[in-house]
Formats: sequence, C-alpha cells, structure tokens
Amino acid sequence: MDTATPSFSIVITTYNRLELLKRAIATALDQTVPCQVIVVDNASTDGTQAYVESLGDQVLYHRNPTNANHSGAVNAGVERATGSWIKLVDDDDYLAPTCIETIIQAIKQRPEAVICSCQAAQVDGDGQELSRTAITGPGQVFYIPQADIHYGMFLEVVPFGTPIQVAVRRDAFIKSGGWDLTMTGFDDIDSWIRVADHGDALFINKCLTYRTVWPGGYDQKITLQRRLDTNILIKERIYQHISPKHQTKLPQLQDIRRYLSLHWMMVALKQKQLPTALSFGLPAIFSPKAWRLLQQAISFRKQTATAPINKLVLN
Repeated sequence: MDTATPSFSIVITTYNRLELLKRAIATALDQTVPCQVIVVDNASTDGTQAYVESLGDQVLYHRNPTNANHSGAVNAGVERATGSWIKLVDDDDYLAPTCIETIIQAIKQRPEAVICSCQAAQVDGDGQELSRTAITGPGQVFYIPQADIHYGMFLEVVPFGTPIQVAVRRDAFIKSGGWDLTMTGFDDIDSWIRVADHGDALFINKCLTYRTVWPGGYDQKITLQRRLDTNILIKERIYQHISPKHQTKLPQLQDIRRYLSLHWMMVALKQKQLPTALSFGLPAIFSPKAWRLLQQAISFRKQTATAPINKLVLN
C-alpha cells in the first residue's frame, strides 16, 4: 500500500468579506503541517487585494477580473493548486489547527480515497458554537468503497456535507470536470457525486472545521419549490452513478420523484403553506409506491444511527 504523505492546497474563496477572510487565512496558515494557501478573490472592492498581497509569499493570490460566482472561484483555485489534495474553505468558514494533519493521517490509511469528509461545528457570527454535524458511521475514521458510495448517497446515509467539511484529491476533481458553472445551488453536492466516480470515500468523526450560519442567510431564502426541484435533480444525478451491484434494489425514477414530492408536501404543511403543499401532493398522493418509499426513508433514517450502510472501519 502506498503510504506517501499527500500534499495539500487550501483554496479560500472570497468576495467583499475582508474581516472574515483574515480569520480564514489565519487558520490556514496556522495548520500543524505546511500547506499551500490560495485565495481566490471574486473581484472584491473592500481592500481584499491589498491585504492578501501584504502577506507576501505566505499566500498565493488570484483575482478574478469579474465575479465568477462560487463555482468559478473554486475551479480557478484548484487550477492553480500544486497540492495533490485540495481543502476548500469559504471566507466565512475556518479550520481547526490540526485539520489538515488529521486528514492526511486518514488518507495514508486509505490512499485509494479521492474524497474525505469530517465533522463541522456550526457557529454564529460571533464564533459561538450552535451545533455539530452528526456522526456518520463507526469509529473515528472509516471508508466506503467506491462501488457503494452513490448507493449510500441515494439512501441519504452518506452525507459529505458542505465545502468546509470536504477535501478532494486534485486529480479526481480535474477528471470529474470541476464545479458546474450552470448550477446556482448544490453545486458542491453535484461535484461530490462526480468526484466519487474515481475512488473511495473517507469519513472522519472528529470536528475539524467551523461553518458560520447567518440569520436570514441565502440557504434560508430558497423557496420550497426550488428545494424540491433541486432535490429531484440531485437524486437523478446520483441515480445515474450507482454501481451495477446495487441496480436491482433501485425504485423507478418516476416513483422517486413522487416520493420527494410527498416529502416536500409534508414540509410545506408544517410551514402552513397549503397551496404549495397541494401543488406538491398532486398526483403523488395517489401513488402507493411513493408512500412506501417515504415510509421506508423515514424508517431508514431512524435506523442509521445504530446500523449505517456498508461502511468499513479503519481504526
């Protein structure tokens, strides 16, 4: 087994949030192992360029001439990275000092991995912890074979999480085509789906990262209709990548779409959005298969705390 130490590039994307960016950069430079630190600036106007350039060769600075959105900034950073692995960081998120060292130790145990996820603490604007992402499987470090990843994602028991939780192998990122510039949401999950075609997945049940949650943030403003549409799109994309070994267990896509419509109908009812609930529910409420899938999903999520899907313990 090849246990050579992987090198890391930390890619920080930013736009007009200099004070938060300073914290992200500081935690990247404070890692217990040396890393390349790249800042990709989406044409900020708040003094970001002057500050980052004042750091000299500690940080590689790239400025997009115009705002290329999040996906474009991520792709630009990965293109300029020299590390064999990429750690993605948004400017309002940040890293624990041992983040990269811990990820490297896990990768050396499973060099076939191309994507690695860890726990994150959700923090408010003052850095006070609100919650932590859930533990996803057995042991502190475990891996999922490539052939099982997409089936696990499909069943919603393989949650890679947001960019701050995820590191990807650079060659797999490049082979996957990078982030899709046409997507305005869930572009990270779409990327994880394609990266996972190229190797195994690692999970670390340890809090190594911090994600800022803002009241009234963008994700809280997304309409239920758009959430449903995106949920269906992501499910369809995962479906296309599921290994043949799991194909016989899969329901028809039409039944999946109707099951998701029922799920979001329930959400709409809880939020007392009755017209929206009605539009989601028709014709799904007349599908016995969709109701069975909904019930199975609810039961399965309850079971995963004690019996997660095919996950193999490393230590």
